[in-house]
Amino acid sequence: MTPLTEPLGLARALIRCPSVTPDDAGALDVLEATLDELGFSCHKLVFSEEGTADIANLYARLGDASPNFCFAGHTDVVPVGNPEGWDTDPFGAEIIDGHLCGRGAADMKGAIASFVAALARFLAERPDGFDGSISLLITGDEETFAINGTVKVLDWLDQRGETLDVCLVGEPTNPEKLGDMIKIGRRGSLVGHLTVFGTQGHTAYGHLADNPIPRLLEMLRAITEKSLDEGTDHFPPSAIEISTIDTGNAATNLIPDRTSASFNIRFNDLHSSASIERWLRQTFDEIGGDEIGGDEIGGDEIGGDEIGGDKAGGRYELKLQVSGEAFLCPPGEWSELVADAVERTIGIRPELSTSGGTSDARFIHRACPVAEFGLPGKTMHKANERTALDDLEKLADIYKAVLDAYFARR
Repeated sequence: MTPLTEPLGLARALIRCPSVTPDDAGALDVLEATLDELGFSCHKLVFSEEGTADIANLYARLGDASPNFCFAGHTDVVPVGNPEGWDTDPFGAEIIDGHLCGRGAADMKGAIASFVAALARFLAERPDGFDGSISLLITGDEETFAINGTVKVLDWLDQRGETLDVCLVGEPTNPEKLGDMIKIGRRGSLVGHLTVFGTQGHTAYGHLADNPIPRLLEMLRAITEKSLDEGTDHFPPSAIEISTIDTGNAATNLIPDRTSASFNIRFNDLHSSASIERWLRQTFDEIGGDEIGGDEIGGDEIGGDEIGGDKAGGRYELKLQVSGEAFLCPPGEWSELVADAVERTIGIRPELSTSGGTSDARFIHRACPVAEFGLPGKTMHKANERTALDDLEKLADIYKAVLDAYFARR
């Protein structure tokens, strides 16, 4: 096998491509060349949408028979932040104290490299082929709005009549050590931007003004004072966190004419974004008075004329952005196969969990059963992101065990 079909060699080559979303920086070319060598048919897919950057994606498949085992991931990475916070070149892929260092080492170029290494070993043991197909769905916009990536690749597959039978997503799912956790679902995520309007005035003559700040605080208190739910068998309770409150007022003797806040709701499968929206608007209407216009879920600009406006009722504006609905792939044959492979390989039985943020699994679960398992994520999105060299090799062994077990059942 060539250096790029070993996990460390490919991981280093990928990290050295500074593929901060939306710039691919050659990462998909490196991966495509390696998969070509293994006999895959590769399709570079560039998707666009007005107001967004063009995004390059890669779909590669070996074989045309079913079942189609898919590995999904992303080569884009988040920015490095303050370069002075790094001990090494963020894109240098240096090896220090038994760790591969660089942006994407944990999230998730390391996992992609481990899967390709597992593929190479799996295929080397089967010179006469195997029953079924293996594919990789690799996107370039997972770390941002996820508009021109996985969603559109899935649409492209549907138009071609191609189906996925199971999918393993290589996100860094392990909180502490390799083998801790497999993700079988994710909470939904909704961001709200709330602006409350009043009437500007002098603080010494408050009766001539309408201070929107107390009304904003009351509206926020109304959505945070009680729990949305107590959780489910597979999900923790839904949670609301206030992320910003801003008036932009530098004067201490001025009552502002508006104030705003942003909040994030991570909701379980007892709710949908639509039901959360209804609850928010009903709650805010009872306190904040009339809403200005209205917006669609997804964060579109609010339209319509201003209405209301008296001091008793006031006015507010609410914009919502939904990055994903809650979903669950109930424990079953697929998640147990992955868990068995982990335990058989490294002697640890992973927990099945729905914790953490969102991932592209929120789209893929609509197409097929999905499970997520990758490297430890303690350093993802941080300065000095790194992964242990031993974990890269162990993850390749685990992925190979998953492939062996899956195709042994066919």
